[in-house]
Amino acid sequence: MNANVNTAASASPLTHFDDSGQAHMVDVGQKSETHRVAVASGQIHMSAAAFEQLQPERNKKGDVLAIARIAAISGCKQTSQLIPLCHPLGLTRVAVDFIVDASLFSVSIQVTAETFGRTGVEMEALTGVTVGLLTIYDMLKAVDKGMCIENVHLLHKAGGKSGDWVHPHHTSE
Repeated sequence: MNANVNTAASASPLTHFDDSGQAHMVDVGQKSETHRVAVASGQIHMSAAAFEQLQPERNKKGDVLAIARIAAISGCKQTSQLIPLCHPLGLTRVAVDFIVDASLFSVSIQVTAETFGRTGVEMEALTGVTVGLLTIYDMLKAVDKGMCIENVHLLHKAGGKSGDWVHPHHTSE
């Protein structure tokens, strides 16, 4: 069955397709090892009742954000098992930070992933954000099934042949 794949490799900047349009893992064997960093973020919005359950003493399951932090780190480490064409990476650092906003009943997560290698860590940072937010959802869903996960995106990345990139709407601290 033809899946209407663009077979003109020169017409597409997508690196995960070969000359015949077939998906493949990008060969990074000839790339230089450099320090690579990616930072991603996202948010989850919830009801006031669910937000109240963020307090460790109020939630029978424990400290929601502590568990979400561990889940985000684990998500970064498992990225190549979840995203088919991602290379397994030896991460050198993963940092997870939360911003809890009581006025909006929301939690923002920011994940920084780092490695010294031949390919970037954007997917690891994005996966960490998503897994962290899904963990918050999982722990609070008994109170609010209508929580909304949104705005998962790359803030910036550094290293590699393509150099640094900053999201057009992101301002550094």
